[in-house]
Amino acid sequence: MLSNVVFALGLCLLAAAPVPAMLYLGWAVIGFGMGIGLYEAGFATLAGIYGKDARAPITGITLIAGFASTVGWPLSGLMLATWGWREACLGWALIHLVIALPLNAWLPRGSEALPKPAIPDLVGPPPSRRALWLLAFVFAATWFNSTAMAAHLPGLLQAAGASTATAIAAGALIGPAQVAARLLEFSLLRRFHPLVSTRLAAAAHPVAAVALIGVGGPAAYVFALLHGAGNGIMTIAKGTLPLSLFGADGYGQRLGWLNAPARISQAAAPLIFGAALTGWGVNAVWLTGGIGLAALLALVLLKRR
Repeated sequence: MLSNVVFALGLCLLAAAPVPAMLYLGWAVIGFGMGIGLYEAGFATLAGIYGKDARAPITGITLIAGFASTVGWPLSGLMLATWGWREACLGWALIHLVIALPLNAWLPRGSEALPKPAIPDLVGPPPSRRALWLLAFVFAATWFNSTAMAAHLPGLLQAAGASTATAIAAGALIGPAQVAARLLEFSLLRRFHPLVSTRLAAAAHPVAAVALIGVGGPAAYVFALLHGAGNGIMTIAKGTLPLSLFGADGYGQRLGWLNAPARISQAAAPLIFGAALTGWGVNAVWLTGGIGLAALLALVLLKRR
């Protein structure tokens, strides 16, 4: 609930900004809201309600959230064209306070939570530091790649030889590929340990990178589909894999620590990959492909609980 207030405050700062310095301040406040109000907070809430059975609800949330850009970009564009950018910021602030805040307020809490299953979680030894560091590296590596592609995908595909129209069309496939992969996780892959689906997801970007280097522009659609599918499942894995490996006890705090390095890598990714793309052209994808391969190796070293 607090995140909705923080988001609204940051958006109001953007709307009122008389100088660029206040724009930076507004975005910093929004970044704070993202840290306390996006997937991690939702996953921790579900783990508190459902315990070890939270995998299906977590997947369900990511299925719905996969359409965020499908709704958000057109709505932002409509407000921008109708009112202007400052008023669009105020419009989103109002949405946080009038729609999102009441929805969060209606979530069960404390004694309102669903009853715990008859058989409690088995209490095992505390998670090893090695396992925690490996998983933190996986999240940092995969979220570096995700953010780098979100910022530079059209430029990368054009550097590979794709036309502007093809690059934009391929980029539009990222969202549907994410949702399709999450549906696969919700149906078929839910029968397997989350480590299996996470390894498949981590392998998707390196395979896509090899295809783009080997084939060039004609592989733009394949690259987008593979990257989008892997990214879609990795979003679920952020919540389900720590729950499966380490249990529900202390889940929220552990999830926060595990994702702290990922926040830093996300912040650095657009600048680092942008410099690589400028200097190396399409060969910059070897950087993200190598990082993805390292994440896959780390997942291979992780063992089931």
